[in-house]
Amino acid sequence: MKDILEKASRIRLLIFDVDGVLTDGSLFVGDDGQEYKAFHSQDGHGIKMLIRHGVTVAIITGRTSKVVEHRMNNLGIEHVYQGQLDKLPAYEKLASDLDISAAETAYVGDDVVDLPVMRRVGLAIAVQDAHPLVRQHSHWQTPRCGGRGAARDVCEMLMEAQGVLDQEMSSYL
Repeated sequence: MKDILEKASRIRLLIFDVDGVLTDGSLFVGDDGQEYKAFHSQDGHGIKMLIRHGVTVAIITGRTSKVVEHRMNNLGIEHVYQGQLDKLPAYEKLASDLDISAAETAYVGDDVVDLPVMRRVGLAIAVQDAHPLVRQHSHWQTPRCGGRGAARDVCEMLMEAQGVLDQEMSSYL
């Protein structure tokens, strides 16, 4: 764990996949074709806390959904790349635009489409219920499953590694 915390201490950019990471992977589609997703409120608060402490949070997802646009706007996430079937070009553009190195980047994924980015960043994270190949190629696995608090686990681990978790939590006591 010491090695993971050292990698985490350098993270300036955290990238999440959406389906299976920020959600449990379920897709609800109404008769009208409208898509619905459920997000965990603790994940959202963790993301807001992390952003407050200077870490940039971004989304790279293969699907395109208005609900993702609305949720990310609500969380204050400015860098949202939807419809990215090949996620690597979006990652490379984002890292270049922000002038952030691979060693300063973490990526959270759950499925094999996330592996090209996960294999390039400094800290590759798999949610607990990720595909076995994704878990195999990750540096760390979250204690909780995607859509069930995994993003909060990541945010708190990064804040702990960067020495700000106690300060953040003490503001609620």
